[in-house]
Amino acid sequence: MLAVITPLITMNPAAAAETLLSQGKPATASSVEASTFGAAKAVDGSSTTRWASAEGHDPEWIRLDLGASYSITRVLLNWEAAYGKTYQIQTSPDAASWTTIYSTSTGNGAADDLTGLSGTGRYVRMYGTARGTSYGYSLFEFQVYGSGGPAPSPSSTSSPTGAPSPSPSPTGRVDLTDPHKKDIAMQLVSSAENSSLNWRAQYAYIEDIGDGRGYTAGIIGFCSGTGDMLDLVELYTSRVPNNVLAKYLPALRAVDGTSSHSGLDPNFPADWARAAQDAAFKKAQDDERDRVYFNPAVSRAKSDGLRALGQFIYYDAIVMHGDGGDPESFSSIRANALKKAKPPSQGGNETTYLNAFLDARRVAMLAEEAHSDTSRVDTEQRVFLQQGNLDLDPPLSWHVYGDPYYIAS
Repeated sequence: MLAVITPLITMNPAAAAETLLSQGKPATASSVEASTFGAAKAVDGSSTTRWASAEGHDPEWIRLDLGASYSITRVLLNWEAAYGKTYQIQTSPDAASWTTIYSTSTGNGAADDLTGLSGTGRYVRMYGTARGTSYGYSLFEFQVYGSGGPAPSPSSTSSPTGAPSPSPSPTGRVDLTDPHKKDIAMQLVSSAENSSLNWRAQYAYIEDIGDGRGYTAGIIGFCSGTGDMLDLVELYTSRVPNNVLAKYLPALRAVDGTSSHSGLDPNFPADWARAAQDAAFKKAQDDERDRVYFNPAVSRAKSDGLRALGQFIYYDAIVMHGDGGDPESFSSIRANALKKAKPPSQGGNETTYLNAFLDARRVAMLAEEAHSDTSRVDTEQRVFLQQGNLDLDPPLSWHVYGDPYYIAS
């Protein structure tokens, strides 16, 4: 630990010979407290801007893409007041499989200057499992030092003959956080999840669709078998302690990770519908959707240099596949796409990269029988991409499961 009281970090002479690898590199995070605290703020070289995760939740993480594999020898974490007490520093070649190169359960904030590390990878992340405060995790700077990597690129920036030129930066464009664009995204997801554009009618929705995840419910398909339904009911209960769903918390904890309805039947579906009449439960669904799915998807897409369509493509993928470590997860889909194409943040062409991502997602969908209908990719997202509608501007016309949909404006 360094006993510093300001966010400004001064390098010691021994570290000066090491190469700072992380500044300005693409950064993504499990969540952000607000758009002003995005993951990129932790690698912008400023001691006054910061990344902050959503408050009151473990685990949370922030991940850096160094662009190539390096030997990692030092990591400097410059914490804001919201620090990590228990966390790991991990490296990965593909953002899917991770190796821990440092671990602590006694973090106390300020600045952690972790020297003498030994690890190799393109991706480096801080994975926090226990907060030091009641807030979230927040870093002024996440600095990674090391050596190795690719040879310097030629000075010429021209593309090879026939190769697509890099896509323009999304800076200044309206992204998916715009309220109207976000509503469009919700309608698109609802057309696939509920065969309706009226996503606001889905707060009370609940059924077992036979995909091995137990009950699926609400505006984004919270599942009793995957933990997000449990998180939602816990949040709702923290706000409204005596709500109609609170009595099911022991059962939801017991069935997490299974397809079982034990302790939920026969009244849970009816009580869910009753809870959906409560504005506080609707707000809890909105907040969990944003924390678990929407905010991470948009943050990662923006770090990859993607515009509104790419942000939606990431969002829809995380909604269906989650972001665990399994081969069909969002991170695995993205890792497979990166083997085929570079995103704009790495100098690639946006359309080429998104086609590679949709190809990888289609493979993941076909691997699960419950998701083997790929029309939400083939006759929705791919259609917008082929039209060159990277900003997801209406009018929009598409089909899902053979049914036609249209958004005029």
